[in-house]
Amino acid sequence: MPLILTQIDPILLAVAVVLTVVAGFVKGAVGFALPMIMISGLGSFLSPEVALAALILPTVAANLWQALRDGITAALASALRFRVYIGIVLLFIAGSAQLVRILPDWILYLILGAPVTIFAVAQLMGWRLHLKPAHRRRAEVIIASIAGFIGGLSGVWGPPTVAYLTAIDTPKVEHVRVQGVVYALGAVVLLAAHLNSGVLDGHTAPLSAALIAPAMAGMFLGFWVQDRLDQARFRRATLAVLAVAGLNLVRRGLVG
Repeated sequence: MPLILTQIDPILLAVAVVLTVVAGFVKGAVGFALPMIMISGLGSFLSPEVALAALILPTVAANLWQALRDGITAALASALRFRVYIGIVLLFIAGSAQLVRILPDWILYLILGAPVTIFAVAQLMGWRLHLKPAHRRRAEVIIASIAGFIGGLSGVWGPPTVAYLTAIDTPKVEHVRVQGVVYALGAVVLLAAHLNSGVLDGHTAPLSAALIAPAMAGMFLGFWVQDRLDQARFRRATLAVLAVAGLNLVRRGLVG
């Protein structure tokens, strides 16, 4: 069976590279949305399974860089602080990834996209959701379960994580680092899960590997922007991207 990489029209391959650079830039600037931009863009001219496979290796590489940017000690401290959230996300990713060829995902996109959009738009309009310490553990378990389940099916588990970190007023540097840790560990589990499911194999892996470098180039530029954003601007930028991400999930659900 010929490799996906050799079957793609050169023009479409160039489009895939540009999309990946843009996705990497957004991720570098606000900490998330790389897989969402990639699967949305690539899914317009590749099958859903090939688009999902294509984002896996760039996602692993990008998240490892993001998680370890402040050093392994800081990453380990963040992993320990958010261990419950991370553990639940990983558990659900591993389980739901095996359902990727069975369950229709359009309903899940709507279930996730609608509340994420409402949350982000309401926050941008001035409403502030703040989780009190007494309610944090319950919200952590619920949001992590949703994020992991959707993530295993679609490769996207950023929006719920971002919404949670924003709701507990996580500072910018910690916000981005925790995202990196959560996404890096989740991406490794996603990689293993889809090696097992057959989505990522010798047929699709070369395309995924070819998109690692464009993702890294985009992230480099995005980090430059992020370092120059203060906390307030970072929060607004994050919420704006989150709103777009949520609307995109709704769109994918509606066109299902």
